Amino acid sequence: QEQLVESGGGLVQPGGSLRVSCVGSGLAFSVYDLGWYRQALGKQRELVASITTGGRTNYVDSVKGRFTTSRDNAKNTVYLQMNNLKPEDTAVYYCNAHRIGPVYDYDYWGQGTQVTVSS
Repeated sequence: QEQLVESGGGLVQPGGSLRVSCVGSGLAFSVYDLGWYRQALGKQRELVASITTGGRTNYVDSVKGRFTTSRDNAKNTVYLQMNNLKPEDTAVYYCNAHRIGPVYDYDYWGQGTQVTVSS
């Protein structure tokens, strides 16, 4: 049974830092592109960071220079380090594992972890 489980969310003051993690089970992380999405209340889910199987990263403009994603395939874990957090970063953060198969694509989601930035 493939599963992704996020952890590390919580309440942090503006300007603070937080690291969220996502551990996969039942799937080989090394062959998946990994992404971090977030969904704020009343808004659509957006991709904020991604990392390919080769380690190439990409970020949405609003988090560039503040967020860093990394992966440890040996631990089947992907991380999102968030620095200089702002109230507008408040959202539920989800990790995603994606790969293109010969017949269909494989797409897995975690249950999400709440990040709240507030004083």
